[in-house]
Parts: sequence; structure tokens; C-alpha cells
Amino acid sequence: MLTTEDYTHFPVQMWERVLSKVKKAAIFMDDKCAESLHWCGGAAVLLEAGARNLKQFSSFEACGVNEPKAVFVVSTLLKGTTVEIIKDIISLSHFQYCVVITTVAHSVHLLANNVATEMEGSPVFEQFEEKLCEWMGNMNYTAEVMHVPVVFAPVSQQLLLTPMFAHLFPLLPPDLESINAKRPEKKRFGSLLDVDMNSLPVELQFEIKSLASVLNSVFEATGTREESFAVGPMSRIIAGELANHPQAKNRRKAAPNKASIIFVDRTMDITGAVGHHGDNLVEKILSVLKPLPGHVTDVQVDMLELTSLQRTPHSQNTLAPGCLAQTQSPAAQTLWEAMLTNKHKEGVMEVRRQLVETASKEKLPIKMSMGRVTPEQLCSYMQLFKSSWGALESHCGVLQLGLATAQTLRHPGLPRWDACLAFERLLLQALGDSDFPAVLRQLLPLMKPCGGEDSTTSGSRSAEDESGPDEMILLLVYLYSLADEAQPADQDTEEEEEVEKLERELMGVLTLVLTREIELSPLVQKLTGCANPEELTTERAYSAVEKMFDTLRGLSHARDHLKQLRSVYTASDGVHQATYRPFLQQILEEVFRPDRPECPDIDYMSGGLTDMLKTGFSMFMKVSRPHPGDNPLLFLFLVGGVTPAELRLIKESVSTHKPGTQVLVLSTRLLRPTDIPELLFTTQRLLPDIGV
Repeated sequence: MLTTEDYTHFPVQMWERVLSKVKKAAIFMDDKCAESLHWCGGAAVLLEAGARNLKQFSSFEACGVNEPKAVFVVSTLLKGTTVEIIKDIISLSHFQYCVVITTVAHSVHLLANNVATEMEGSPVFEQFEEKLCEWMGNMNYTAEVMHVPVVFAPVSQQLLLTPMFAHLFPLLPPDLESINAKRPEKKRFGSLLDVDMNSLPVELQFEIKSLASVLNSVFEATGTREESFAVGPMSRIIAGELANHPQAKNRRKAAPNKASIIFVDRTMDITGAVGHHGDNLVEKILSVLKPLPGHVTDVQVDMLELTSLQRTPHSQNTLAPGCLAQTQSPAAQTLWEAMLTNKHKEGVMEVRRQLVETASKEKLPIKMSMGRVTPEQLCSYMQLFKSSWGALESHCGVLQLGLATAQTLRHPGLPRWDACLAFERLLLQALGDSDFPAVLRQLLPLMKPCGGEDSTTSGSRSAEDESGPDEMILLLVYLYSLADEAQPADQDTEEEEEVEKLERELMGVLTLVLTREIELSPLVQKLTGCANPEELTTERAYSAVEKMFDTLRGLSHARDHLKQLRSVYTASDGVHQATYRPFLQQILEEVFRPDRPECPDIDYMSGGLTDMLKTGFSMFMKVSRPHPGDNPLLFLFLVGGVTPAELRLIKESVSTHKPGTQVLVLSTRLLRPTDIPELLFTTQRLLPDIGV
């Protein structure tokens, strides 16, 4: 029987196919493929395999006369901008041998070239090989074009991410309006659940087909026969595409290993992704440290404390940052797993334990101290390694994770995390005790413009005392994601008018807050499309806020179509406080129930015509369908991202309900709370960038 380890090794196996082509070559790689490589050993594995150089995939890069071989690794279709960049690089260089590797399957390239049927060989790739020879200036030179799915990033033993699909997110009500606007009135869809694959924009169709092809590659390489299940409109489309994949039908007939895969839309539980209740160290690290340039998941760790350099305004440009991906050190990998899947306190304690143990092994003069772990204490342990270059080099992985922890614990923005958590708990109780207008009113006093009359500082915002626009937006998303299920559905006209009035007031105040900021956060920049405060006019700010509220109003309707798992909110009963109940936890409880009842909300997607016939027969006789808990291995695919806290929840649910079950999480990205507003309000969900 296969284990999750066999599947987490798949990304490394795919990169080995790339490595077989890189000897004596200059490598040009786009950001998404570079992020996948980052979690599979990084640039070091390319150089060890004989690569001469690694460059950004950009028209501004080229090679000299002494570099005759190039390998391009891209995550897009070989069309449009991608082709232009390859042509530019080749034209400026002196290549005699070019290899182009794309993560997009040849079948998707056929569709992108308006060929609806499968063809013998790889004609699109063969035509592109001829173009490469033309651009190199000699048809006798060597060109190769191939598909290798270097898509997955093995972030942990429990988690595979897909950087290529980081911006794939379930559709929302505004997207339904956009789809319906292009359809005849009589053929418009009543809900997102009615939307099918063929009604989506071609760019999104290509992305979904590409994802289905990648998943098929994993199951083909491991000899897996999967049963697909889905919860949510987008998940149904993806699972249906996987079930109908041309190569999947033949594979499933002969594959010896059985597994279940449940696709779940992130929109089924926005509350869990935007809230601060996770109690997880990695979630806080991802939230407060700056992202690694070009990466969606990893962050920059300041390494200055391990050197003798003085801190200056330019010291960050002198020293390369550390990161969280430590693939070369078993000790660091063990520590990372503990940080990722344990509670915050347990994670911090494990960091200290590992540092003490490592320093003791190296016979460094460590002074033990018990009690609460402080960032100063962790830094004092790590600075001991400065005196021993050998120890520093040997344990660099553990030290980078230790520095990430210390820098997070002392970050000036961390107190805002606790402030958001406190207010989320207050909103949770208020939703059950008060009407919605009263709850909205509680947000108004929090929205203070930067440097306003009530501000504690002039022209700046105190990290501890005041919430900025990011926190306000997060609280609005949190509140609206719960609003309709916590409040009675039959609002009277007077209450609706009161809500509209308060929303207009909130929109005005939030607009003022945005325009008074002296420095725009990354989220505000993406939300407004402005890079600096000078560009952000009142009109642009109000337009962004108005669009945001249009999306907010539909958030809590995402589960309206469900029959059983409709709520993530449990109201107070007078004895117990109101609570949030994670949607993922409810799904796992259904999957692992000993009596194995059929959950009406978890749709079986692998049946095809056979399942339709069973559905018909079930009207007058008992018919059993496959159950997600039937198989020894369970995949959970979170479409739109998963949080570190949810990884811990999955781990705990398995150990509580069905110990020994193999569960592997696949997702598009590892979420920090501020990712959700970006995905909700700014991502082009209907027009993904796949190179068309």
C-alpha cells in the first residue's frame, strides 16, 4: 500500500526529469516554477546537476558566446507573451541547443490552438521546435520541447502546494453576473451551482484542464485509482474534469492503489481563513514577515544577527535573506513540521528545545533558562553560533527557522493579531445577541484615519493601539462571512434600510481612512491599484470600497445550496458562548463516522453514466454509492488555499476519529489572513494568467 510519502516524493521525481537536461546549460525559469523548485532543493540541485547559470525568465536576460545551451522552464502555455520572451532571449544570445519545458500538458495546448480532438504525437511541440531552430538561426541546431508537470511544492509531509494555481479561487456572485452578462436572457444561470465548464471563459477552462492534467499525472505515476468527491461549485467542475480526463479512464481500470480525493471550495468557509483564531506560529510568521520576492508562500528571514555586519539602511541589500524552506536539513525539516502543525506555544517551545540541543551538541557555552520563551532568549542562543563557522554552516536550516520565530515574536505588528482576535470574538457574540445594524455600528469607532483627531500620534499609526485599513477589511470580511446565518433571514424593510445606511457610512469612513494613509500596505495597493498615497484619490478609494461591499454582501450565501453542512456558526445557548465551527472539521467528521452515512453535501463525481443510472434506481430501491472513507488514503484538495491552523485541525481530526488513516492535503496556496481580501476583491478569477 502506498503512503503519503510516495506522493510527496512525486515533485522531486518530476524535477529529476528536468535535471537530466540541464548539464552545461543556462537555465531561464519563471517565478511559479522557481517557487516549486525552491521547495524541492532550490537552485543548488540545478548547479549540482551541471547547470552553469540560473536566470530570470525575462526579455532583459541573455547569454554570451560561451553559453551555447539554454533550458527554459515555464508554467504557461507556449503562446503570447511566453513565446515573445523566449524569442527575445534567443535573439540576444548565441544558442545552438534549446530545451523548452512547460508545465502545461500538450492536450491543453491543442485546445488553445482550437484543436478539439487528441492527435498522434505532439504536433504543437514539434512546430515550436522548428520555431526555436529558426530563432537560433540554423535549422540543424538542436531544439526540444516537452511537458513536465513541475507544479507541486512539497511544503511538508502533509501538504503539497501548487504555486502555478495560486490565484485559482472559487467563483463569487459578481463573477456569476459577469458570466450571465454575456449570455442570452433565457439561458442565464440562476446560481453558481448551475455554471458548467463550457460556460466559463476559455482562460479559466485552460487553467482547470491543466490542473486536472497535473492531478492525473500524479495518480498515473503512483498507480492510483481515485474516487472523486466535491463540495462547492468550482470543486464540482474540477472534479468532473478529472473524472472525464481522457487518460484517467484507462488508468483507473488498471491502477492497483485506491484513494479518495475530496475537492472543497474555500468559499465554503471564508471565516476560518480570514480569522485570527488559528493559534499557530507559522500563520503569524507568514503574516508579519515580508514575502520572499516572486514567491507566494515563503518569507524573508533577516540573517544579519548571525554576522558581524552593522545594521544600516543598506544592510538588507548586502545580505541575502534566509527562508522557511529547509530541504537539505533533516533536523530543520522536523522543526518545520512541528511549527506548522502544532499550537503556537508548542511550536515556540520546540524552537527553543532544538536550539538548545543543537548548541549543546556543538559544545557552545549555552546558559539554560526555563519559563516563558522570549525573542531575546532565542537570539542569545543563535548568536553563540557566530563564533563557530562550522556550526553555523551545519545548522543553518534550524537557525533560519529560529530567526524567523524570534523576528515574528518581536515584530511591532504582532500585537494587532491579538487585537483582531479579541474583536472577532466580540463580533461572534454580538451577532447572536444583537441585530445586524447594531453589530455594524460597533465597527465605526474602530475606523480612525491615520493622524486624525483621535489618533495617538500625528501623521502615523501606532502598531499596538490602532487598527489600520488592513485590519478593518479583515474584520468586515469576517463579519459578513457569518452575517446571514447568525441573523434571521426575514429582515423587515426598516432594518434593510438601516443596514444600507450604515454600509454607506462605513464606506465613507473607510474611504477617508484609505486616503489619509501615509504609506499604503501591499493589500491596499492591490485593492486600489495605487502604488503610493499620491495616486490614491478619493474617487479611486471609494470605487474600490464600493466594489468590495458588492462582494461582501454575497459571502455568507456560499453554503445556501447545502442541505446538512450549512452553518459554521453555533449561537450562544445562555450557558456556552457563540462559537465558530470549522467547515473542514465538519466534513472530516462526516467522512470518519463509524456508521458511514451518505452525506448529501459531498457529491460523488467519478460515477459518470453508471452513477446517473444508480440515482434513477435509488428512487425505488436502496443503492449504495462510494464513500470517501472507503479507501485507505484520503486526499483533501482545498481550492483557494489552506491555513496552517487547518493543517493542525486535519491532523487532530484523523488522530481522534480514525488513527492510522493516511491523509494528504493538496491546495493552491498556504494562506495568511490578508490573502483572502486580495483573492476576494482584486484577483481576476475569470481571467487567470496562463499565457494565452
